[in-house]
Amino acid sequence: MRPIRVLVAKPGLDGHDRGAKVVAAALRDAGMEVIYTGLHQTPEMIATAAIQEDVDVVGLSILSGAHMTLIPRVLDLLRDDGREDILVTGGGIIPREDMDALEARGTGRLFGPGTPTSELVEYIHNWFEAREAQTA
Repeated sequence: MRPIRVLVAKPGLDGHDRGAKVVAAALRDAGMEVIYTGLHQTPEMIATAAIQEDVDVVGLSILSGAHMTLIPRVLDLLRDDGREDILVTGGGIIPREDMDALEARGTGRLFGPGTPTSELVEYIHNWFEAREAQTA
């Protein structure tokens, strides 16, 4: 099976990227191909990069509180381009009720601070295997 391709991005004005770098390293260590876009990315920049890089997963790290704006915008841009097949997941400081609302809108599972990276790796692997089984 081919490696899972993941784009890790920091949308918005949040300048804290240690968590995103830890996640990117954990995904890479798990055998995934990881593209890290760096800080201060707009949803448009993230969606464009995801499509150009033909990724399977977009992981958004948001600590700024703008998750209810930024995550749906990335999701909408990908859908507008016909890329419903890309999993949009992520984490940060996101209240449970906001996680539920975002997941109801089509976002994948969202992870809070302190979540072991092994949980995220397992989640992405399971999602990818299920998606590949559907398309086989």
